[in-house]
Amino acid sequence: MATASRARLLLFAPLAFLAIAGIAVHAQTSTPTKSTQDDPLTRPRKSQTPGKMESSYKKWRDEDVSDIITAEELSAFNKLTNDAERDNFIEAFWRRRDPTPDTEENEFKEEHYRRRAYADEHFSAGMAGSKTDRGRIYIIHGPPDSIDAHPAGGPYLRTAEEGGGQTSTFPFEIWRYRNIERIGQEVEIEFVDTCMCGAYHITLDPGEKDAFNHVPNAGPTIKEEMGLDTKANRGRNSLSTAGSSLFGNNQSRQFDLLERNAQLLAPPPVKYKDLKAVVDIKMRYNLLPFDVRVDFLRASGSTAIVPITIQVANRSLTYIAQEGIQHAAVNIYGRLTTLSGQIVNTFEDPVRLDIPAELLPKMLNNVSLYQQMLPMRPGRYRLDLVLKDVNGDKLGTLYQSIMVPDFSEELKTSTLVLADLVEPVPARDAGSGPFVLGPDRVRPHVASANGNPVTFKRGERVNLWMQVYNLALDDKTGKPRATVEYRVVNTASGQTVYQDTAAALVPDPGNGITLKEVLSKGGLEPGDYQLVVKIHDLVANRALAPEVKFTVN
Repeated sequence: MATASRARLLLFAPLAFLAIAGIAVHAQTSTPTKSTQDDPLTRPRKSQTPGKMESSYKKWRDEDVSDIITAEELSAFNKLTNDAERDNFIEAFWRRRDPTPDTEENEFKEEHYRRRAYADEHFSAGMAGSKTDRGRIYIIHGPPDSIDAHPAGGPYLRTAEEGGGQTSTFPFEIWRYRNIERIGQEVEIEFVDTCMCGAYHITLDPGEKDAFNHVPNAGPTIKEEMGLDTKANRGRNSLSTAGSSLFGNNQSRQFDLLERNAQLLAPPPVKYKDLKAVVDIKMRYNLLPFDVRVDFLRASGSTAIVPITIQVANRSLTYIAQEGIQHAAVNIYGRLTTLSGQIVNTFEDPVRLDIPAELLPKMLNNVSLYQQMLPMRPGRYRLDLVLKDVNGDKLGTLYQSIMVPDFSEELKTSTLVLADLVEPVPARDAGSGPFVLGPDRVRPHVASANGNPVTFKRGERVNLWMQVYNLALDDKTGKPRATVEYRVVNTASGQTVYQDTAAALVPDPGNGITLKEVLSKGGLEPGDYQLVVKIHDLVANRALAPEVKFTVN
């Protein structure tokens, strides 16, 4: 496991780029949003109108999680202004309840929806079963350890606590739980169906199930049979309409029962865990949105280099003024694990952003980049990221699955990177440090997490960087021979706006070539574009054609 921990400092200036700090800043007007894990309720967003909530989110709030969402969470969810924030919230809502966050499955979420389905199937009564008292208790606390069911009511011998004597009852059930957290052990919950229509409700009064409660001279208690009390006194100053007369009033017990009932229907507690122990459990409602880009290029043999680039909108951070400088600070924590939960890489960096006060209004429209380079073996991994806005107490979290390719065989390419800056670095710095890919310093553009393509500003230079691996060697020269064609098409008009062909390329060590192309020195006109790079291995007669979409605003 490799761990990096060091303080990083950046003094901002317009379009500044400092590779030594591992962070870059450049102008970009779009506000990034954080990636989310798919939820059964999520779908491609149709609206980003501030304040407008679509029906699927209302259903999630008012139906799916109405019994388990806390008051604090509900208040926070209602304050969110767009679908990106709501998706982010829903993702974090389930993750902070996941008992095994290092696995793909979320057992709590699966069990919750199973309980809802069971409740709707078994407890419906003129309304969805999940809305009934029995359904809500089942959803919150799960199946009881035992049920004393009287589905038809009928003759009933009261317990001593209920006043004794024989009567007849409405249908009722008593659910028993050996233990309920916050409430105690040997918890009994009584439901009664006074309408005899299947609509069982929780009762705090054990005498409510008495069908003869209001029938004169029918179903007397022992004390009433002895002439020591009358039905008129049942329940006076007590919650119990049957037993209070025998055992006296206990006002404190009444309040205890009311409090217990409120606790039974309250959302279950959420157990917070240490951020570094389980990075995806800690929940904040003041969310810090960010975007992430993961690239792959060959290192040596089967090992790959995985640059992880994180993009944060400067406007999303909180600044503190000190001696004419606006200071922002972000703590970044990342972790890569195998699907079996084994941790293979972590990194942690505190990053400072210092901006002269007079430049702050302009710099708020920019975004900042942070990059971490990790050596990884081929395979599928889970990436967890946590970003903490130190000054503002905002927190952003993300986890996603990544597949590290095997570059050791066949004709392969690295990730196709679109960047606003590609420049050579001194030979001593080649291949090491943030934003250094092989012999070049590359500042990539990061696509927003909502599925929009990489975006450039009008007039901004569009650069391509990519490597090609495992080209066949010519038997005569011992070198590869390949051609590369670049083509940029405006997807709206179908018009080719840029086309170029390169041949006799100079190879890199290891039967590869590095492609660097300026697609537009003066910038492209606003619009949506598709870039296709056709690579033809002339020796082995093999071809690849990676492509990417991007937008110019």
